[in-house]
Amino acid sequence: MPFPVMPEALLRALTERGYAEPTAVQAAVLEPETAGRDLLVSAQTGSGKTVAFGLAVSPELMGGAERLPPAGSPLALVVAPTRELALQVRTELSWLYAAAGGRVASCVGGMDPVAERRALAQGAHIVVGTPGRLCDHLDRGNLRPEALRAVVLDEADEMLDLGFREELEKILGAAPEDRRTLLFSATVPREIARLAESFQNDALRIEAKGEGGQHVDIAYKAVLVAPYDVERAVVNLLRASDSPRAIVFCSTRAAVARLHGNLSERGFSAVALSGELSQAERSRALQGLRDGRAQVCVATDVAARGIDLPDLGLVIHAELPKEPETMLHRSGRTGRAGRKGTSVLIVPPNRRRMAERLLMAARVEAEWGPPPAAEAIHARDAERLAAQAGTLLAEEPSADDIAVGRALLEGGAAPEAIAAALVKVLRAPLPAPEELSAVEATAARRPVRERPAGPGQEGVWFRMNVGRDGNADPRWVLPFLCRRGQVARDEIGRIRILGRETQFEVAAYAAGRFAAAARRPDADDPHIQVEPVPPGASAGGPPAGGYRGPRPHGGMRGGPRSEERGRRAQFR
Repeated sequence: MPFPVMPEALLRALTERGYAEPTAVQAAVLEPETAGRDLLVSAQTGSGKTVAFGLAVSPELMGGAERLPPAGSPLALVVAPTRELALQVRTELSWLYAAAGGRVASCVGGMDPVAERRALAQGAHIVVGTPGRLCDHLDRGNLRPEALRAVVLDEADEMLDLGFREELEKILGAAPEDRRTLLFSATVPREIARLAESFQNDALRIEAKGEGGQHVDIAYKAVLVAPYDVERAVVNLLRASDSPRAIVFCSTRAAVARLHGNLSERGFSAVALSGELSQAERSRALQGLRDGRAQVCVATDVAARGIDLPDLGLVIHAELPKEPETMLHRSGRTGRAGRKGTSVLIVPPNRRRMAERLLMAARVEAEWGPPPAAEAIHARDAERLAAQAGTLLAEEPSADDIAVGRALLEGGAAPEAIAAALVKVLRAPLPAPEELSAVEATAARRPVRERPAGPGQEGVWFRMNVGRDGNADPRWVLPFLCRRGQVARDEIGRIRILGRETQFEVAAYAAGRFAAAARRPDADDPHIQVEPVPPGASAGGPPAGGYRGPRPHGGMRGGPRSEERGRRAQFR
C-alpha cells in the first residue's frame, strides 16, 4: 500500500530514500484515526519507527503547508535514552524534513553544550536529545518549550530502566498541556502504562504487526558449547561468517573489555562499546565500523542502542540476555532494510533450559547445533582463498610484476611453490580458528522439563588422582570439575579430599555427560585422571543420605588437614 496523502516534500524525501510503501508501524501511525491523538506505540527494533514518528508529527509541524515556517522555538521534541540513538534520530529526521526547510538540533551528553546553546538560539523546528542534557538546557533557559506541539519519547522503556523517570516527568511537565505526546516503546510494562496515564490524554494503543515475534529477515541459531569454550566459539563464529560486519553482545563492561582484548590479540579488527568510553572514543569506534577499518564490535546492550550499520549481518550473544525483549533488541541490529541477518546465541549446556525459555518467550524459533569446527573453517578458507587468488590472476599484471614472476621461475621456483606462497600471503591476516570440545549429545537433547535430582536422591561418585598430598584445594577443585566435565556448579554434590585422591558426587542426570567429557584429556591439566568410583571402592563407601543437591552460596571451605576430616568434608 502506498503512503497516504502528505506534503510533497516529505513524499519526495521518502522516494529518494527508497521507501516505496510504509512499514507496518509507519502505516499504523498514519491511519486516519490517529490524527491529532496521543499515541502509545510498540514495535520491533529496526521496524522504521523513527520515520514513523517523524511522519506522525508532520501535521503539527507543517499544518498542511508544503514548507515549515521559519525556525524559532522548537515545535517538536524527541527524547532518546542514549547519545548514539539520539544522534541517529537527528540524522533520520534531518533527511526527512530537509526538502521542507526543516532544521533539527541535538542536545546530548558528551557533546559541547555551548555549541548546542548556539544552535538553539539560532532556531530549530525539532530538537532531539537525551533526558539529562535536555533538562540542563531547560534549567538554563536555552530550551524554550512554550511552542512545542508534539513530544516523542523514543524507547521509553529503556529510559525508565536507566533511571530517567524524574527527567522525563520534568520534560513532559514543562511542555504545553495541549501538545501531542507519542510514546514509542518495545514493551509496555506497568511503569510505561503509568507514565502514559499521567502525561497522555486518551492515548491510542498501537501494536505494530508482528510485535514480539520473529523478524522474517533474521535467522536465529543456538550453538551448544562447553562453558570454557565460549570465547573460542565466538572466534569460530566470526571466522565462519561471510558478513562484513558483526556485533558481539556481553552483559557487563568488564566482559566487553576482556572479550575485545582477546579478539584483538587473535588478529581481529575489533572495537569496543561500553558505558565507560567517552563520547569521542565511542564516535571513533563507530566511525571505524562504518568506514571498514573495523569488522567486529563488542558491546553492552545500552551502548549498542542507536547503532545502524547497513552491512551488519551477524549478531552474537556471547552472554545470554536476561529478557526476551533484550534479545530482540540485540538481534534487531541486523536484518534491516530488507537485508538478511543471523543472530546466534552461545549456550553452555547448563544454560540450555534458560535459552529455550528465552526463545519461547520471544516467540522465536532457533536452529540448534554445534558451533563451526576448525576443520569446516579451514575448508571454507580454501574456497575463499581460491576465489581471491582467481580475482588477482584475472587482473592485468604490470610489466614489473611479470618480470618478478619470470625471475622466480628462472631461479628454479616451481609454479606450485609460487602459488602456495601466494595462498600463504593471503591466509596470513586470517585469525586461526579454535579447536572446540564436543558437547555431549545427551546434554543437547535434555528436555526442558527435566530437573536436577533432589535431596535424598542418589548421585554418582567419581574420583580423580589428586588429593591432599597434591595440594588439592576446593578453591580450584570445583571450577576444575565444572570445566573438565562440562557441568554447572549446582550439579556437583559432596566433595571429599583424601590423601592421594579426591572423591566427589555428580547429580545422576548429569553423570553420563560428565563421564563422557571427563574422559578426554585436559589441555591445561593432562596428568589429572577422572574416573567413576567402583562400587565399594571408596574409603568407607559414599556417605549415607545420597546426593544432597547444590551447596548454598558461600559454602566453600578450606581443604581438610586430616584423613578423618577429609571423610567429613562435604560441600553442600
